[in-house]
Parts: sequence; C-alpha cells; structure tokens
Amino acid sequence: MVASGVYDIALGSRILGKGALQGGMPLWKYVSNRILTFIENLMIGQKLSEYHTGYRVFSSRVLTAVPLEEFSDDFVFDNEILVKAHSMGFKIGEISVPTKYFPEASSINFRRSLQYGLGVLACSFSGLWIRLGLSRKTRRIGDFSSSQASS
Repeated sequence: MVASGVYDIALGSRILGKGALQGGMPLWKYVSNRILTFIENLMIGQKLSEYHTGYRVFSSRVLTAVPLEEFSDDFVFDNEILVKAHSMGFKIGEISVPTKYFPEASSINFRRSLQYGLGVLACSFSGLWIRLGLSRKTRRIGDFSSSQASS
C-alpha cells in the first residue's frame, strides 16, 4: 500500500476483519475504540475503522514532513501523527489484521487507557480546529517541496 505509492500511511485494523472480540480484545477496549474512532472520524473528517492499532507504516515523505518533535512522548503520539498527517493531505489506508490478546500483548491498563482516551479527544478537537481553519496554518504536502528546497 505504501511502497506502491497508493497511500502515504497504512494502518492495520482489527475492526475491518471483525475479529477483535474473537481475538480476545476486552469488551471495554473494543467499545472505547469504537467510540473514540467515531469521534475522531467526525471531528477530523476522515473515515477510518480504527485509529488505535499498533500496526502502522509511514512513507518517508510523511516522516520528514510531519513535525514529530511537536507531539507527545506518550501513547497519544500515534493519534497526533495521524491527525496532523491527515490535515496535511497525506492519504491513509487500512488493511485487516488479526487480533490476538494475551497478558503480555498490551502494556496499557484501564487507568492509562482513560488518560489516552482524554488525549485522543484533545487531539480530535485540535484536528477539528485545523479542519475549520481556526488553528494556525497547517502546511499541506505540496508546500514542503518549495520550503525544503530553500533550506
């Protein structure tokens, strides 16, 4: 998907294959995932099945254009990069991946999940402000060729 140039970012989705619960995802994580994904899609104007997967592939264009140093050093970093990349015009694709939960599979407990959820909501509002033009100017992907050439 990314290597062929069709998408700039590829995400694995545990939701597309409808195997999240059968793969052992706790019900509270599944419900939270669906609610947060719905809110994010609504706020930033995207249509993904899931934002909260660990399976991610980024093109080198994304990694050099998106200001990674501006993002959190915590779990919400994943969402910050997706919202920013989307607002810059990068294309995001998804592929179905299997779900396998076991005690060592997830390092985020319920308390940290709540913190993550609040961070995702804040990130979604940030994406909404960008989308509505209420945030500082967000450079689109076409803007980077001229600015990098002059650097």
